[in-house]
Amino acid sequence: MLDPGLGSWLVHPCAAIYTVPHITDTIFCLNAEVAPENLHVNENDENQERGNWSKKSDYLLSMVGYAVGLGNVWRFPYLTYNNGGGAFLIPYVIMLALAGLPLFFLECSMGQFSSLGPVSVWRILPLFQGVGITMVLISLFVTIYYNVIIAYSLYYLFASFQRELPWSKCSISWADGNCSRSPFVTHCNVSISINEIFQANKSWVDANNLTCINGSEVYQTGQLPSEQYWNKVALQRSSGLDETGVIVWYLALCLLLAWLIVGAALFKGIKSSGKVVYFTALFPYVVLLILVIRGATLEGAAKGISYYIGAQSNFAKLKDAEVWKDAATQIFYSLSVAWGGLVALSSYNKFNNNCYSDAIVVCVTNCLTSVFAGFAIFSILGHMAHISGKEVTQVVKSGFDLAFIAYPEALAQLPGGPFWSVLFFFMLLTLGLDSQFASIETITTTIQDLFPKVMKKMRAPITLGCCLVLFFLGLICVTQAGIYWVNLIDHFCAGWGILIAAILEIIGVVWIYGGNRFIDDIEMMIGAKRWIFWLWWRTCWFVITPILLMSILIWSVIQFRRPKYGQIPYPNWGVALGWCMITFCIIWIPVMAIINIIQAKGNIFQRIATCCRPAANWGPYLEKHRGERYENMSDSKKETNHEISNISDSRKPE
Repeated sequence: MLDPGLGSWLVHPCAAIYTVPHITDTIFCLNAEVAPENLHVNENDENQERGNWSKKSDYLLSMVGYAVGLGNVWRFPYLTYNNGGGAFLIPYVIMLALAGLPLFFLECSMGQFSSLGPVSVWRILPLFQGVGITMVLISLFVTIYYNVIIAYSLYYLFASFQRELPWSKCSISWADGNCSRSPFVTHCNVSISINEIFQANKSWVDANNLTCINGSEVYQTGQLPSEQYWNKVALQRSSGLDETGVIVWYLALCLLLAWLIVGAALFKGIKSSGKVVYFTALFPYVVLLILVIRGATLEGAAKGISYYIGAQSNFAKLKDAEVWKDAATQIFYSLSVAWGGLVALSSYNKFNNNCYSDAIVVCVTNCLTSVFAGFAIFSILGHMAHISGKEVTQVVKSGFDLAFIAYPEALAQLPGGPFWSVLFFFMLLTLGLDSQFASIETITTTIQDLFPKVMKKMRAPITLGCCLVLFFLGLICVTQAGIYWVNLIDHFCAGWGILIAAILEIIGVVWIYGGNRFIDDIEMMIGAKRWIFWLWWRTCWFVITPILLMSILIWSVIQFRRPKYGQIPYPNWGVALGWCMITFCIIWIPVMAIINIIQAKGNIFQRIATCCRPAANWGPYLEKHRGERYENMSDSKKETNHEISNISDSRKPE
């Protein structure tokens, strides 16, 4: 039997079959009966075969933890500052309503309605089954480097447990002559005789006991102690991707610890991770509140906030198309749509859960968190600028430079710096873990849908096995060239592939499967709504959201630049490898479409039409929820292999 998710041949019998309309030669194994004693379920679960969230709050906190990640802290505040300050919030909110929320609601509804993961959910449209595979593969690549970032946070967390932060000053054990918080003299003019004046290196001048002529000094900006500590100690960074170097042993141990934490939290699936998120999802808010309060008491904080969303806001920036593109891109990636995680987490909901209100709550919480985090960042950066005599514009950073250079530098100059550093990096750790939990759950949910019997009996060893394999794959990212690999994977895999998947997802569900039919499916879960309720969602799903996503994709292609880390460009082979990674992820979209078309019956047009209709076993997972609309749905849990292999789809398109 051909497995659609992995493209391999299976020889074990399955009680549940994935059938494509009018395709009698293909049997896709997706679900099977399992003895209840082998399941991680309890008697209160509505779905005794698959399991449900123990509480509604488990699900909401998991979704908030998945959506609220590192980007909310280290990317959004910088984007806001760079795109007009408070003015940026206008396009940000508009893009949330037009692009982010419609996609978020769509994915949550798909997962909850079918109780299936991101690959199996494409029973809704077999032609686009490869979209689900693309989502899972991209999530897999991202989990490899995302846990490396968590390992960085763990390393800095451990390094903070000292009386004095190690990056608080230039240490002779690792700093070089460029390490300085203030500009230093590199050259100056000296006079040997009355008529002879020339420029000399400052070190040569000092060695010969000469004196610089006043006003002739040439200054160079020094590297902050935190910057040299990041590059020379934490990363032991090499000169480029070509120079792999050795594995940095302490980063490898931190990476192993990160994977052990993830494995321990997920060894019972949602039953265990749903409890862990009560801490990992809520603790960052406690830390952010503490940092905001502390930052507000510091000198210079007001100036930092004014650059964030205060008096320095520039509403003229709203005329710049780049600002709107940045707002749409930030919303799209911040909400984690099209990664497969939203479908996977929502698939464990009870059928009649109000996924509409959940989508609103999670999206609004995510955006408010981003705004709130900016106050914690800019208040302390404003203080750093104040005590160093610089402008806020000179100390603002984003990404790695903010998390591991600028902010640690600011914390090192606060009284009780180690305490604040421990809080900050523990917050980064919990922010990263939440998102990682959901990404791994995306992978394990896919495995569960494909191999239910095996997964139900061996969930813990399979989950831990996945973590172990991903740990070994991530070792390349903790070599001396590791940061270049992290940046390379992020540059290629977390970009175009997700946009392509999102565009095809909304086109497939709304334009091919049918937006009105999908709305009928949603109403089976949350109850019938008046036409005015759906007017906004129809407008977004059918027109606005697809156009916005296509615009972002086209813009991204036009603006594509070769990746580089800092000022270090990537070699040609590195760029080629990046293209190979993203090609491997998206190639499954046409591959699975072709496979399903070939397996169908009839002429080419009939085959395509067949694959554009939902599979015979598409619909609510449990029979009691199917109603009249899905009363003829193929009950894959009761039919045998022989029976299913000899039936064809008799369901008529609605």
